[in-house]
Amino acid sequence: MRNFLKIFPGLIFLFAFIKEMPVQAQNQSADQQNLIAASQTGASPLFFYPDSFALPAAQPSSFHHSSEFQIRDGLPNLFRKLRSGKSVTIGYLGGSITRADEQYRVQSAKFIQSIFPDTKITGINAGVSGTGTDLGACRLYEQLLRYNPDVIFVEFAVNGAFAEGMEGIIRQVWRCNPQIDICLIYTITDGVGKIYPEGKIPDHIAKLDLLARHYSIPSVHLGMEAAFLEKEEKLIWKGNPDQVKDKIVFSADGVHPLLAGGNLYAGSLARALLQMNRNARTKNHRLPEPMLADNWEDAQMIDPTVAALFDSQWIKINPAESTDLKQFSGWFPYLLRAEEPGASFTFLFEGNMFGLFDIGGPEVGQLEFQMDGKPLLMRQLNMDNFIETSDSSSANPINRFNRFCNNRYRGQCFFAKVRPGKHVVKVIISSQMPDKTNILGENENTDITSHPEKYNRTVEYLGKILVRGKIIEYNNNHN
Repeated sequence: MRNFLKIFPGLIFLFAFIKEMPVQAQNQSADQQNLIAASQTGASPLFFYPDSFALPAAQPSSFHHSSEFQIRDGLPNLFRKLRSGKSVTIGYLGGSITRADEQYRVQSAKFIQSIFPDTKITGINAGVSGTGTDLGACRLYEQLLRYNPDVIFVEFAVNGAFAEGMEGIIRQVWRCNPQIDICLIYTITDGVGKIYPEGKIPDHIAKLDLLARHYSIPSVHLGMEAAFLEKEEKLIWKGNPDQVKDKIVFSADGVHPLLAGGNLYAGSLARALLQMNRNARTKNHRLPEPMLADNWEDAQMIDPTVAALFDSQWIKINPAESTDLKQFSGWFPYLLRAEEPGASFTFLFEGNMFGLFDIGGPEVGQLEFQMDGKPLLMRQLNMDNFIETSDSSSANPINRFNRFCNNRYRGQCFFAKVRPGKHVVKVIISSQMPDKTNILGENENTDITSHPEKYNRTVEYLGKILVRGKIIEYNNNHN
């Protein structure tokens, strides 16, 4: 065995990375994965106020199952503050289900408001469609922690539910402030919840719940009531409610709840909150040793002009002033834009992973990379994840155009895992044009056929630099 490890160190590196990749592919159909990816669009307003929505508050209903939620240490600081009458800030971190205004986020905030009507409640909507715990761990500080929330509800079980990212989120929160309460909430997709009535929970959720137990964080299975109703033939998970009159239709696509499905999610969280309301006290949450050695506690998201040195071809633009890009102004107060092949920027970091949070669209192209003065060869593991390789046959450019960029713009990100250490990374707009017609396929070629000039370009819209590790200020350390 020792000889095997000596001969194949690269395999060990690859396996270690694959282990920490999102697990949703194991639990979802290709259609469901496409729906999640396609949902990546613009940013919603970050702050919201429960009373500004006509959506009714969550209703607990009479459903009861001993495993629907685990209180553990509960949310003691939240309820202590609510009872004191002081203003409270409630944070929500997740994907498209969290981002949606007609879902559990607004309903649960309104439910809490209904219990404490004299308390001013401000909500933070840190839901980014189509993204998982990897990007969640990177953007946590900028979109949530800097605003001092009293509690954070974390929803990533549908997309990107891998434990290393989730543990990174938990540890970042309590490193910042051990009095912030955390609650993990588990959404599901079509077919996943069928095992709930059998007394089982989905494998990917079980891995997250091991973390919840390790940190004594409450957790709620939002889809359990729906799963039991499905077994009783009172609910179908996917359908058209106009065509189904005798059953609850949970969703139209198998992933994103309709109002009736959303009510079930919200009701589940309301039942858990009623139980947690019994425990209100000041508590500094204990931060034990990590459960997972390679968790994402070191993940961060950095403004490009702070982190990198750009050549003269890059210009700073305000997305709020662009018809196509203004939907992203909630994430990116500015963008760095360049188009000419060869345009580049450089940053220094110490760690084992970097990435970009950018915007895809019809005109975007490909990026090439150099690390420590040499071409960086990377093998693609899935749509958003790459790993350093010594294989010279591996394609170097990373394509920022994909099948979801057909006449639309979308927020997107990627991560590249590299050998640990201090690295100088140079990002270059590639002269290699992606085969956009082939990427889109025959069914999505109307716009590119009608407007080829819009697609025959190599633009990059850079919003944020992502790293696992730390950025080294370029101008002070490298010339």
